[in-house]
Amino acid sequence: MQLWLSEILETDLAESSWQQQVREAVLVDRLRAKAFGITPENVDEVIQVRSHLLKSVMPAFSDFCQTTLQVQPQEKLQVLWDLWLPLGIKLASHRQKLGRPVIQGILGGQGTGKTTMCKVLTLILQELGYTSLSLSLDDLYKTYSDRLALTAQDPRLIWRGPPGTHDIDLGINVLNQVRQLQSPVMVPRFDKSAFGGAGDRTTPEIITGVDIVLFEGWFVGVRPIDQNVFDTAPPPIITDEDRAFARDINGQLKNYLPLWEQLDSLIVLHPTDYRYSLEWRKQAEHQMIAAGKTGMSDSEIEQFVNYFWRSLHPELFIQPLVKDQTAVDLVIEIHGDHSFGRVYGL
Repeated sequence: MQLWLSEILETDLAESSWQQQVREAVLVDRLRAKAFGITPENVDEVIQVRSHLLKSVMPAFSDFCQTTLQVQPQEKLQVLWDLWLPLGIKLASHRQKLGRPVIQGILGGQGTGKTTMCKVLTLILQELGYTSLSLSLDDLYKTYSDRLALTAQDPRLIWRGPPGTHDIDLGINVLNQVRQLQSPVMVPRFDKSAFGGAGDRTTPEIITGVDIVLFEGWFVGVRPIDQNVFDTAPPPIITDEDRAFARDINGQLKNYLPLWEQLDSLIVLHPTDYRYSLEWRKQAEHQMIAAGKTGMSDSEIEQFVNYFWRSLHPELFIQPLVKDQTAVDLVIEIHGDHSFGRVYGL
């Protein structure tokens, strides 16, 4: 953590000897500055707004770090300053310009920090006077009975998650209601623990006055690709059966396009190496087992992760997407230690 962050919390930045260093630090990363609309001309105003917001959100953020993340807030203060605060300000500005609720898509795989980011953004937006709704692609799963019928039709769908296992119309209906300023809205929720971990719908949540929807998921915004690509697909798409499965899942993606059309913007949390997700999942399962909970073995985790890579391989679907200016607005790179790398707009 840079020393001037503590100075911001304790004093008026305008009277601080650190102000020039703060100005330089905010502008030094040109890609990130451009992504958040920061220029030499407006940097002082940006810093002033961000520093005031930092002070006001700090009590709630500190509590979140200690109770949810189980870390000291100082460990996350730099990320809060460099990423979460400017992103929250950007979303609030987008809401003002649109004059209606914003549907913000957030695409990210296992371990990229989607849930944490949504929770922190909720705190920030609340401080700015906006009500946010976190909606996961998981909340749109078909019911347990519908998925049983689906698996009976296609035994390859051994886990919930791939395209084809969601109620797309349910998602479109909810996002439409929010966009059209309807209130209250019945928001679907999914209980992953039901039916021995198979999961099922649970009691919907009643939400009023939504300003910004944070719609996150592991393939939110992902579009179908040319079927010929699978002729030379990377592992674990190896056998003819693997390629047939990948093509069928790719075909399912076209049904999701009307849902993606509801998005006003798409952020991608992009690991610099997609294989990090396997290690992150292992770390998470090891922690669960160490805490006395049930967890998968390493071999079970590999089978699980490979299943999803066979359905939507990151090299084939995510890599092209983060270069597509028509589909993505902001890319946030994630390193293997979960730290943030480049942040850039498209």
